[in-house]
Amino acid sequence: MFIAQPESTPATEKVYKSSADSQGFVMNLTKAWAWRPDVFDGFAALRSELTSQSTLSKRELTLLVCATASELGDAYCALAWGRTLAQSTSEDVAAAVISDLPSLELGERDQALTSWARKVVRDPNATTAADVQSLRDSGLSEREIFEATLFVAFRLAFSTVNDALGVKPDRELVELVPKHVRAAIDFGRSADA
Repeated sequence: MFIAQPESTPATEKVYKSSADSQGFVMNLTKAWAWRPDVFDGFAALRSELTSQSTLSKRELTLLVCATASELGDAYCALAWGRTLAQSTSEDVAAAVISDLPSLELGERDQALTSWARKVVRDPNATTAADVQSLRDSGLSEREIFEATLFVAFRLAFSTVNDALGVKPDRELVELVPKHVRAAIDFGRSADA
């Protein structure tokens, strides 16, 4: 990454331990966010608040992240969330979402969500009332449309920090991602050697 790791403090060590406990290793992104463990914890709390009360399913949220990450060109989140999507669907579905290709396993609602995420990432000022109507037509409620948009914006903020600071995907993470998903991620930063 483009910035040095912060000096060791009880707060940074707590963040590193949490990452190691949950992932089996200290993620590179944790090393950047350790400059502000309070903000990192705040992001985690906000993510939990956004998702725990949402009527969007975990699978739908994962679809949103994969589409957001791939449209932004964020290899780190595409790897992490592509792995999650492959576990809940299939390797081929995850690769298709990341590559913005059709998949027979994705229903109208899934396709509407991924299309919306890409539009919000590309140019939020270019979205139209017709785009929102297509979300309604696919079965999304007004609240779900708001929540999907909010979740995409949240993920953009998180990814932007990581990408701008040159945080590379972890070698350990890459090794856990299915082959077809890895092959679909031909953008963003390469993993650490």
